[in-house]
Amino acid sequence: MAWSPAAAATAFSMRRNTNVSKTFKAGFAERDITPEFGMEQPGGYGKSYLDRFHDPCKVRVAVFDDGKSTVALVGVDAGSVGRRLIEAARKEIESFCGIPGNAVMIGASHSHSSGPVNGIYPGDYDHASAFVQKLAYEHTTCADPRYVEIVKEQIVKGVERAWRDRQPAACSVGSGKEDKVAYNRRFRMKNGRTYTHPRQGNPDIVEVAGPIDPEVGVVGAWDEQGELIGCIVNYACHATTNPGGISANWIYYMEKVIRGMTGRDIPVVFLQGASGDVTQVDNLSPYQRPSGKQEAIFVGGRVGAEAVRVLLKSYPGTLTPISATSKTFDVKRRIPSRERVKRSYDIVSKNPEEVGLTEWTFAKEIVLLDALIEKHPIQQVEVQAIQLGPAVFISNPAELFCEFGLQLKERSPFPFTYPVELANGSVGYVPTEEALGPNGGGYETRLTRYSNLEVTAGQQMVDVGIELAQAMKPGSLPEPSRAEPFKREAGSIGSEPWEYGNVPPETE
Repeated sequence: MAWSPAAAATAFSMRRNTNVSKTFKAGFAERDITPEFGMEQPGGYGKSYLDRFHDPCKVRVAVFDDGKSTVALVGVDAGSVGRRLIEAARKEIESFCGIPGNAVMIGASHSHSSGPVNGIYPGDYDHASAFVQKLAYEHTTCADPRYVEIVKEQIVKGVERAWRDRQPAACSVGSGKEDKVAYNRRFRMKNGRTYTHPRQGNPDIVEVAGPIDPEVGVVGAWDEQGELIGCIVNYACHATTNPGGISANWIYYMEKVIRGMTGRDIPVVFLQGASGDVTQVDNLSPYQRPSGKQEAIFVGGRVGAEAVRVLLKSYPGTLTPISATSKTFDVKRRIPSRERVKRSYDIVSKNPEEVGLTEWTFAKEIVLLDALIEKHPIQQVEVQAIQLGPAVFISNPAELFCEFGLQLKERSPFPFTYPVELANGSVGYVPTEEALGPNGGGYETRLTRYSNLEVTAGQQMVDVGIELAQAMKPGSLPEPSRAEPFKREAGSIGSEPWEYGNVPPETE
């Protein structure tokens, strides 16, 4: 047979020897949510529309059942997922499958090349003046209710399919390291402040202002024949490579690598790590940036390859116990001064060309935030923990700074702790207190309709996440059976060293 990539992938086997429990089950599914041309594209503060296709956007689902509890982890190719979508999907999932709402984690990949899942909804600003309504509905990114309904239906159908298809399985859990594709985009400058993306070659850069998280967390599920049926990957890097048109972003290439190595179109559930200040852009590189597609291939390819390595080295077994819990609490907003609101009204009453587009855009955001606070002065936040034996996924609804994700891992009682940002809601950027302090600054600290939580919000989310994790008891990590102890017994098999190798050097 002639060699081909397909044949090579088929020849490569990820079949594992598995000890499958009849009571522990796993199921996976995926559903298409590719948006239509002409729909709004997320990721900005103004209107932008999708006009090309690169690869499909999906809902990807993993369901785990230990005979006592069932949980679902859902990855959505979207910039973010709004709270009303989460609540509607969970309600239907509980009705169809019996999985409680607090046992369903729904996280956005933060793909900037996806569809209009979140943003301003019709009616959100009907309480405001006609002028503010125009700013909201005509000059700001909006959700498409028809598309949101499609996404909700596909989330529900995906969970239902994975739940119906669950089968006896052995699961592996492990972590790898990929530190060549993600970079913190914030830098301390000579003027004492911190800038986001100061640009390559800027002589005023002093040092990087924050960390990255190189951990690639992977959970794999294997059937009774030892074949991989699906996996979950957790990694912290903005999905902003934009390979050209509608796309799952670099996650598409990660999926291609994993599927290529297995030779099977298994569902690959991606859950975004704490990457509020981490992207694929290397501001310290002396070389010209590659194209968006090249960046997508580079990031997705390397993360996917590391995920495969983790799958190959991790031993499958039973991940018990399975459990889930969550806590919803109120967080205050940062409130713009009346002087700033008045000044912002003055700016947005002029043409953007007259005052500058950036100045106009963020003045508009202050005006919209002022109207939002009138209706919703407090933001509800949900933090959730889902346990799979020795691993715990701890969610937050923010674009959470990487430092908080690392803190979660350091303080967690679990050997494997995977932060999941932009899950079960969307509250914008949540920086550290230092970033919001006198020597802070940068894009993520801007006060907008999207990002406005109080200075301590991130620490509150971390503390609640640790509180939830500490109420759980980590399970054991599956490992192979131990080899029989070496015994020197005359006549017994294996009682002596290998006869081919127990000789002195032979030089003649």
